[in-house]
Amino acid sequence: MAMTRAHPHRGAIRTSIATVCLSGTLEDKLAAAAAAGFDGVEIFENDLIASPASPEEVGRLCADLGLSIELYQPFRDFEAVDEDRLHGGLRRAERKFDVMERLGTSTMLVCSTVSPHAVDDDELAATQLRTLAERAARRGIRIAYEALAWGRFVDTWARSWDVVRRGDHPALGLCLDSFHVLSREPSPAGIAGIPGEKLFFLQLADAPQLSMDVLQWSRHHRLFPGQGAFDLATFLRDVLDTGYSGPLSLEVFNDVFRQSDPNRTAVDAMRSLRTLDEAVEHRHRAATTERAAARPAEATATGPAAGQAAGQAAGALPVAPELTGHAFTELGVDAHSAARVERTLATMGFAHRGQHRSKPVQLWQQGTARVLLNTVGAGDEPGGIAEVRALAVDSVDPASSARRAEALLAPVLPRTRGTAEADLSSVAAPDGTAVFFCRSGAEDHTGWLSDFILTGTEPAGGTGLTRTDHVALTQPFDWFDEASLFYRSVLGLEPHHDTEYAAPFGLMRSRAMTDDERSVRIALNSTLLRRGEWAPGVPDPQHIAFATDDIFGTALAMRERGGEILPVPDNYYDDLDARLALDPDLIARMRACDVLYDQDEHGAFFHLYTEMLGSRVFFEVVQRVGGYAGYGSVNAPVRMAAHRRSRLARR
Repeated sequence: MAMTRAHPHRGAIRTSIATVCLSGTLEDKLAAAAAAGFDGVEIFENDLIASPASPEEVGRLCADLGLSIELYQPFRDFEAVDEDRLHGGLRRAERKFDVMERLGTSTMLVCSTVSPHAVDDDELAATQLRTLAERAARRGIRIAYEALAWGRFVDTWARSWDVVRRGDHPALGLCLDSFHVLSREPSPAGIAGIPGEKLFFLQLADAPQLSMDVLQWSRHHRLFPGQGAFDLATFLRDVLDTGYSGPLSLEVFNDVFRQSDPNRTAVDAMRSLRTLDEAVEHRHRAATTERAAARPAEATATGPAAGQAAGQAAGALPVAPELTGHAFTELGVDAHSAARVERTLATMGFAHRGQHRSKPVQLWQQGTARVLLNTVGAGDEPGGIAEVRALAVDSVDPASSARRAEALLAPVLPRTRGTAEADLSSVAAPDGTAVFFCRSGAEDHTGWLSDFILTGTEPAGGTGLTRTDHVALTQPFDWFDEASLFYRSVLGLEPHHDTEYAAPFGLMRSRAMTDDERSVRIALNSTLLRRGEWAPGVPDPQHIAFATDDIFGTALAMRERGGEILPVPDNYYDDLDARLALDPDLIARMRACDVLYDQDEHGAFFHLYTEMLGSRVFFEVVQRVGGYAGYGSVNAPVRMAAHRRSRLARR
């Protein structure tokens, strides 16, 4: 399952991961890296020191697992010191060279010094690094010099490159780490000018944009590519343009990753590299096309064809097919919650349209909004089980969507299928939710609606709901970034509207994943910290939001049918009036219908909620006005407190 393949920039790509990225013992980490398909590893010195295995045994284990040892690291605080400290540093280096020979690796990472004993003298640093490189070369070892973003003197890639050039030795080269580069210089210029043969190693990490001490930022908040805010595609393209021929290696320091299942983390890491490689591929093709368009017509006749052939030869991922909407959301319900969920859907104007031919699954529909109710048996949850078990997206090419998901290491879910039933593909999201790819309007074997025997029930006018606006899923804190990368890479969605807000039960984090047309919206939520048993009545809520063009008409229609809309306190509307000075009649209508409100420079957002249904689920009704694309997260604390009061009252 290794990613090694041809690349239009150069020859074969090799992948590597630093053992510091993963949790567990060194043996656990190596096994996880191999199982995820990595070609090699960086051995972090602390992992080796804590291992009972000798360097020779570690080397043999790596070979048995199909892993090369690409780098030994880190070697710290060596250069720009007095003669006595230089002598001690060289002795220390020779001992590490012994270890490297026993491991069977030939590149050592040397970090720029942070020692208080060092002096600000690049010429002295270069001379001493040259001495180190001379000793390393006698033993077939290379020195990769890296500028730490918090280095005492050498803290930028440009200055480390200047030191390497001054050192002028074949065994002395540069290590570029995307975090150290991009945390200091978001758009670095000049990297492509480094000779490829002098770039010995590349380390990749993403990170969120934070305003904090760079050392703490690095030690606790690095992420895998695609999970943060760095422009890694441009950075990697520039590195590849140098002619760099080493592996793409991940070095991520993160408190969550270092406590998580290493097998799961390694798969997440490999998915991130494959997605990054695809992004670089797209940049390369775009640049090739742009250059070809600028040439005379006779010179461009073979340009696009050549670029297309290069892309095909590269064995790129299947392109993420266009998504056209939410096909359905499946709720798992038990005997306790089923009746209440059915009653709530009916009051919202949904009709029970069909029964699955071979499974205990009902189809409820209004407009193109579809909810499947899957009876899962009895449970012991207060109020019964009700949770999102699956979501389905309409894809213009479901088969290609499924192939892409599998190529990105998404677990394929087994599925029993009756005679003549649709052959639907599904994969597991990080939180276990099944994700289906389908075509709701298809008449062939992918037409999943034909699996239902129609009940003949027609909606009695409905309540004005037209479609599914979004599905909101609460993620375990440790899986939030993994889930974001999953939906970004597998479905081709992009992150929007990152927010953090103080809720009644702690700080919450929210991120929306959407396609360009906003036809598919998945909102991911998480608590930033949860400890002990004290929590809201529903610690991990989920909900489905349905769109309407007239929220007040929908609210009144729901109440006429006996629908229960979550009560909103008067204090909320008093504050709304004070903050926004809205029309008094509009506020009165919102107060009467328990409708909440948000606005931005693009438009406005009206929304209401149902009571909690069973263990985890509730419904939302939304109306978007103008270009508003958010989710009303400013109102989430009000909703959470109201749901808590409601559940306590019911008990």
